[in-house]
Amino acid sequence: MCSENKWKNILSFLLVALLLLVGGCSSVEYAAYEKLGIHKRDILVDRVEDARDSQKEAKEQFASALEEFSAVLNFKGGELEETYDTLNDELERSEERAEEVRERIEEVEDVAEALFDEWSDELNQYSSAKLRRSSERKMQETRKHYQQLMKAMRRAESKIEPVLTPLRDQVLFLKHNLNARAIASLQSELGRVEGNVSSLIADMEAAIREADAFIGRMEE
Repeated sequence: MCSENKWKNILSFLLVALLLLVGGCSSVEYAAYEKLGIHKRDILVDRVEDARDSQKEAKEQFASALEEFSAVLNFKGGELEETYDTLNDELERSEERAEEVRERIEEVEDVAEALFDEWSDELNQYSSAKLRRSSERKMQETRKHYQQLMKAMRRAESKIEPVLTPLRDQVLFLKHNLNARAIASLQSELGRVEGNVSSLIADMEAAIREADAFIGRMEE
């Protein structure tokens, strides 16, 4: 019996792997996970955790980029080429973190939509009106908290581009103007960049708190 169950598990795993390989769409992916006993609710929690972590990493990266940007504008001497390279590296890392944040949010939205569609459809399967009403209330409550979460995450995401835009401009400008006078001419931009980064970090911290609260409710 033990050997039979072992082979069933192996075959189930191979089937899931095949579905994921040839499927290429979310519905096939979720169906494959279901065969392993991993439900959309579990996937949603995992993806919210991933989105939260990506925002934490992005928050730290943008703070680092601001620190380097400030250092460049307070340039007192040294190798200008190295100064440019440092700022360009920070920009590239910031771009990567920004893209990761966007992707993680989209992944949360995808599984959440599938979960709520499934939940809504399955309400009709209840024979008990009392249980159906209870499940419907729970669904509406979960949807409400989810919408609060997405509002916070999208608000933070919307603050990313206003931070990246001036950083891109500064890096591009310095690429073709590697001299102390050019760096000094960018000093007026520092205040705007600082304000944008501060606003972004505040909204990311709010989104992280919402994610933690949502995860806590889902695990109750």
